[in-house]
Amino acid sequence: MPSPPTTHLLIPFAACSASAWLPTMEALPPHGLKHLGQLLQGMKLIETDTQSAESLSPPHERALARALGLAGPQTPDGLIPWAAHDAVQQLEQPASGKAWAWITPCHWAMGHLHATLSDPAALQLQESESRALLALMQPYFETDGLTLHYLDALGPGRWLAEGELFRQLPTASLDRVMARNVDAWLPQASAAPQDNSDGSAALHEAVRTASRTLRRLQNEMQMLLYTDAFNDARTTRGQLPVNSFWVSGTGALPAGYNPEAVAKAGISMPRSLAQAVFREDWPAYAQAWGVLEASEIAGLLVRQRAGETVRLSLCGESSARTFETQRASLWQRFSSLFSPLRIQDLLKQL
Repeated sequence: MPSPPTTHLLIPFAACSASAWLPTMEALPPHGLKHLGQLLQGMKLIETDTQSAESLSPPHERALARALGLAGPQTPDGLIPWAAHDAVQQLEQPASGKAWAWITPCHWAMGHLHATLSDPAALQLQESESRALLALMQPYFETDGLTLHYLDALGPGRWLAEGELFRQLPTASLDRVMARNVDAWLPQASAAPQDNSDGSAALHEAVRTASRTLRRLQNEMQMLLYTDAFNDARTTRGQLPVNSFWVSGTGALPAGYNPEAVAKAGISMPRSLAQAVFREDWPAYAQAWGVLEASEIAGLLVRQRAGETVRLSLCGESSARTFETQRASLWQRFSSLFSPLRIQDLLKQL
């Protein structure tokens, strides 16, 4: 009988670069992260993944992609094929081998010098609106060989797009660009691999062409949506207009990807800390840690104490550290009582 999957908890934005983060953590109750400390005392560090905070794929997405078999050490930044993963899981037609992307309708808040991407959830798109918007935009995408798909499983706030343009086009995760200047995160030709191997020049040109096509599409959609009655109805209701879209999750599935194994993986990734960070709501961030302590972290600790091998990935903006249950000797368990882990020191390194 095959062994059950290892329970794996990934926590995005366990740390972040915001100036309010450290004071928020220091204000937590003295035993506010007690369960997390106890859990880590029974674990060993098995993997550290550190990249620039300007990488297109954030640490929690890289950790999740590795756990699901969607990415490996050689996967280019910004080419974790999340959309292709959804296509294989949700579409009845053959999707493997094709290139896919997520298309997220969104609102760009236009400032004097740049545009900031607002949280797409704030749009509160309904299914009927999302389908009408997709139908409005579809002909423009089709001109460039791209097909949009509405999937009930993804909800009204995100679509799938199919097309070769996305195969080698690195794109930034929404978790990187949310509440930030979009210019720094738009696809650029410079994102193409810079090695001198055979085919690199052709690949660089393909990425540059795809980037130009995407920018043109975004400009066309901004002009279309500025004048369309779709947004007139939204503004009349006091809602934010949809004035652009974001592309992410681009690429094609790697060879050997097993959707059945993915479906059985014991992985969870709560989003409560991330959502509080995007809103810059630090009381909610502290509260989210308390809920995690009492629920997911406490549950993982129970499993570990029952003899299960469990994993925990703590993720910040630059780094993800993954820990796994270790079989400690009696002396190690006893001595650990005298050297409690400084959780904040660990989190600062993320």
